[in-house]
Amino acid sequence: MPSAVLSSRGFSAVLRLCRFAAMGTVAALILIAGVWASWGTAQHVMLTKGRERGTVEVARCGARTCAGPYAPLSQGSQPRAEVVLENSVAVDRGGTYTVVLKPGGEQAVRSGPAGILYAWVPLGGALLLASVVVAGGLLRTRAAWALALSGTALLTAAFLAV
Repeated sequence: MPSAVLSSRGFSAVLRLCRFAAMGTVAALILIAGVWASWGTAQHVMLTKGRERGTVEVARCGARTCAGPYAPLSQGSQPRAEVVLENSVAVDRGGTYTVVLKPGGEQAVRSGPAGILYAWVPLGGALLLASVVVAGGLLRTRAAWALALSGTALLTAAFLAV
């Protein structure tokens, strides 16, 4: 009988290790996906050296985009009759927003603190989702609370800034 007890302990330890590895992988993939989704926009807003910066006065909005004339603020930037800005709760028709142009010159993203926070919103959602996996799958409640509070702080700051 002693060997049966030892083998059940060993099996249980292997199961815990597998659960830890699987849930750790899932949490890491969620966080990586959040960073990946955010970086597509955040790189243009945060790394502005050499990029065209200016303002857009939104003249019209469609279902997904808003457009308006672009007035340059950075040296070497040229005025444009129209650039496209993503239509979100942060953009109103008639409003003027500071923007950074993506390479190619037709797509613009909001700049400044509001633009930076808005760009990282997908990471905020990923932090909240990963906190559930860390709490439930890894049984690490302190780490889960840290992730959840970080995600909530990021989303709240973005909401208030926009």
